[in-house]
Amino acid sequence: MLVMVCANFTQLFSQEPLLANAYNRPSHSLNGEWKYIVDPYETGFYNFHSIQYDKSDNPGTGAYYTNSKPITKSDLIEYDFDLSDSIRVPGDWNTQKERLFYYEGTVWYKRSFDYTKTKTANRVFLYFEAINYRADVYLNGKKLGVHIGGFTPFNFEATDLLQANDNFLTVKVDNKRKGDGVPALNTDWWNYGGITRDVKLIETPAQIIQDYSIQLDPTNASQLQGFVKIAGPNARGTLVRIKIPELTLDKEIVTDSIGSAAFHFTSHKIQYWSNRNPYLYAVTINTQEDTVIDQIGFRSIKTSGPNILLNGEKVYLRGICIHEENVLRGGRAYSLEDAQQLLTWAKELGCNYVRLAHYPHNEHMVRLADKMGMLVWEENPVYWTILFENEATYQNAQNQLAEVIARDKNRASVIIWSMANETPLSEARNQFLRRLITKARQLDPTRLISAALLQNNFNGNVNIKTIDDPVADAVDVISFNQYLGWYDGLPKKCRDVTWKFLQNKPVLMSEFGGDAKQGFHADSLTRFSEEYQEYLYRETLNMIKKIPQLQGFSPWILVDFRSPRRNLPGIQDGWNRKGLISSEGVKKKAYYVLKNYYGELASKK
Repeated sequence: MLVMVCANFTQLFSQEPLLANAYNRPSHSLNGEWKYIVDPYETGFYNFHSIQYDKSDNPGTGAYYTNSKPITKSDLIEYDFDLSDSIRVPGDWNTQKERLFYYEGTVWYKRSFDYTKTKTANRVFLYFEAINYRADVYLNGKKLGVHIGGFTPFNFEATDLLQANDNFLTVKVDNKRKGDGVPALNTDWWNYGGITRDVKLIETPAQIIQDYSIQLDPTNASQLQGFVKIAGPNARGTLVRIKIPELTLDKEIVTDSIGSAAFHFTSHKIQYWSNRNPYLYAVTINTQEDTVIDQIGFRSIKTSGPNILLNGEKVYLRGICIHEENVLRGGRAYSLEDAQQLLTWAKELGCNYVRLAHYPHNEHMVRLADKMGMLVWEENPVYWTILFENEATYQNAQNQLAEVIARDKNRASVIIWSMANETPLSEARNQFLRRLITKARQLDPTRLISAALLQNNFNGNVNIKTIDDPVADAVDVISFNQYLGWYDGLPKKCRDVTWKFLQNKPVLMSEFGGDAKQGFHADSLTRFSEEYQEYLYRETLNMIKKIPQLQGFSPWILVDFRSPRRNLPGIQDGWNRKGLISSEGVKKKAYYVLKNYYGELASKK
């Protein structure tokens, strides 16, 4: 049983509906140099009796978000943003400031700016693409709201607080790992703190196109379906026009009493998006007041028995896992150029598919994947051991899942929503994941559902592997991680293992691999050598050829990444070395083994 607790979860995790397609809306960037104050004791958030300042009617000058200044020489104020150090936004504080490399806690950010609306009646939203992990946001000393979750976007309306001159935006950023968090205390990646993605002001008319979806009807390849949601004054009865010039579609619909309208359009000349032909249509949605423009591909993704069908044709997923890091610059990846580098490396490897682990990545990644024809697995950060019995933890996970679906539901490249990674079996966990699966299907019934599960021995036989997990019955695609040859024996063990699956579903191997320090050469049985990793890949790929129902795989991982768990001196030094490309951007021997294998697979198509 999940423990129910009383809380306003909407206010905890995101106070306002997400603006659809913020990526393409005109905006005013707040990126750049921000002032910051490191506050490990949260002195600027609580008074000396641990009472939260922003819950007080008179917080006084001790609250950092007030950005107070002394008026007379006798005034006592023990902080000053303007005299403090600066830090780049977007970016993590760990790799920008050496003294904050391992820091986990609170850092206050402050940015001053001027802004004048183009029309007096317009609204202005403050949009954050991601902050890790909890963000308390204040504008001109007034609280806009709170967001929890380190990898999804959120926004607050700032219209009534915005001034033409001398605005100050303060954000309390707290990246402390928490036992009831999502993810929780224990991960195998770096806990980068900070405002890690873009910050922008988005000006809109009073009535806005709040949300929309337009996709190929899963039951009819000649029909587009979707909805539009209008918010603001007079949302009821709004005339909405949807145009796709290349399909000669120009349709008008009218919203209902809550500002929503569903639609179906028929077209017999749709050019379907695929990894071989990533065709995107220019789509315009407009009302009398508002207009949004998007680039959308139309495709179907289904399963049939053990097969994955893209536009009705079998597709084999030649993949790789990716973390959101730029090793060449160091730190959390955040820019379009970062995404371009990672996906280009994957493309050069021969991939038609990437698993974005273990959390939602920057929107640049899926937008570029749309253009490059790269199929995408997106993952909710339900990782390893979560407090599955805690309802607040579930609501947190559900909110993060809902936010990434809201952001990316119109991206043709995204074919799989993943609920979790390597979570230990229990009835509470099973119920937790089933609830997430149900929610994901409610929010988006057009994509496949999976989770990276753990493999087991079949009937106790160590040489026959299977997936003995109740969640496997609930997902569309069975996915599993396995590390034969690294955490389980030597690479030659792959020769003795066979696989048996009880479900008539597609199977993906979502992870395999082993560490290698680039430039360390030895024989093929010496751990951490490039030769050992190369040997492991050869044996695993030979085993993969014999796995029934396997429709693809994504080795762990494209590039070495930072992890505080990895402490072997001279080899790891704080890096997980399972990358096929090193922390200096150099390709290892195993990279070419996989590249050749993928080339052979592609040539057979």
